[in-house]
Amino acid sequence: MARTPRQGQRRRSGARPRIKPAWERGYLSHGLWLGKSRVGVVKLERDGPGDSRYRWEAGTLAGAAPTLKEAKRAVEEAVLMGTMQLPLFDPPQRA
Repeated sequence: MARTPRQGQRRRSGARPRIKPAWERGYLSHGLWLGKSRVGVVKLERDGPGDSRYRWEAGTLAGAAPTLKEAKRAVEEAVLMGTMQLPLFDPPQRA
C-alpha cells in the first residue's frame, strides 16, 4: 500500500535519500566514508610529537592535530564544507 502525504505536507517528487558521511574505525587509522568512496582519513603516528600526533587527509588538503577529535573535525570541515583546492595545471573541464 502506497503511503500518502498527510494534509498540509507536500510530497517531494524525485527526491533521493541523502547519503550521510560515516566514520569507520581501523587499527591505526579512521576513515570517513561517503557511500562507497572514502573521502578522508585520520592516521595515528606512534612516534610523532605530542602536538601533531594525528595526521589527516581529505581531498587535496592535509594537516596534523594533537587529538583525534580535532583531526576528525578538520576532516569533516574539509569534506563537508566543500573546501577543495582547484588543480593548478589542468585545463578546466567543459561540458
